[in-house]
Amino acid sequence: MSNWQHHYAEINGLTVHYVEQGQGVPVVLCHGFPHCWFSWHHQIPVLAEAGYRVIAPDLRGMGQTSAPSEVAAYGIDQINRDLLGLLDHLEIEQAVFVGLDFGAFAAYDLAFHAPERLLAVIGLENPAAPHNPDIPPLIEYAEMAKNHFVHIEYFRQPGMADQALNAAPREFLTKVFYALSGDYHYLDVWQHPPGTAYLDALPEPPPLPWPWMDEQAMEVFVTEYSCSGFTGGLNWYRSMDLKWQQRKAQEGKQSSVPACFIGSELDCDLEGFHGDSPIELMRAQFPDLRAVEMIAGAGHLVQLEKPEQVNQLLIKHLQQLTQ
Repeated sequence: MSNWQHHYAEINGLTVHYVEQGQGVPVVLCHGFPHCWFSWHHQIPVLAEAGYRVIAPDLRGMGQTSAPSEVAAYGIDQINRDLLGLLDHLEIEQAVFVGLDFGAFAAYDLAFHAPERLLAVIGLENPAAPHNPDIPPLIEYAEMAKNHFVHIEYFRQPGMADQALNAAPREFLTKVFYALSGDYHYLDVWQHPPGTAYLDALPEPPPLPWPWMDEQAMEVFVTEYSCSGFTGGLNWYRSMDLKWQQRKAQEGKQSSVPACFIGSELDCDLEGFHGDSPIELMRAQFPDLRAVEMIAGAGHLVQLEKPEQVNQLLIKHLQQLTQ
């Protein structure tokens, strides 16, 4: 693996860890859950070699970045301050933001809050933050969970989920990465009855190595989450109603930031969380949507499962967006 350049900075009351490589137009890679900076390990050296200054932070609550215990610390306002503070710390006026999962939502939110700081936004997997103006998401998922297991409801109450995942980071990460991939149909997890523990609902994965994950890479993820624990990542879910309330200010509005979307045909989030017209929802929010790309044979971990295709598309669209 590459000789990573690790850095730490005091930003917005946190110790923020990030990896940086390369020179050129700045590109900030924002991961989701259960991810960390290393989720981009296939992209960082390739984008740097292509002529970009690549910055991959651990977002608040995950990896080696501070993990506040309060759910209120995971609102959009705080995440915006983290990302803008990182740009200020690095003396970067504008950057392209590339986001995956929760990191995509963070990039989209920043494109509404501070469009002048974004050259462009590229979303992976999640084309826009799902937003039902009539009901807070945690209430909506709690209603769904009366009929079957829903991981968001399992995560909602502090305590049980934190303890279970912190006690078995390798088991959880191995199971959930396999379940989220194109090798499994993640929504089958929802066939379990209400009250099932997540580790019991997740499928038993085949032994490592897999075609897209080896033991060495998994060990990095386990080490990173053994450092932070899972409470910070779970707080991104627990703050969904707070973010829903904060996004009300964006209802009916559009961002002028140029955008692209890279999805995968077997992604469980597109199937289960984004409604019937997810791309049109993104286009309504980002009218300067330059491209939509769909990768075959990958699930919700497209940057790990199909890194060569993702890298080719990222470089292609970065070149077009930053000309």
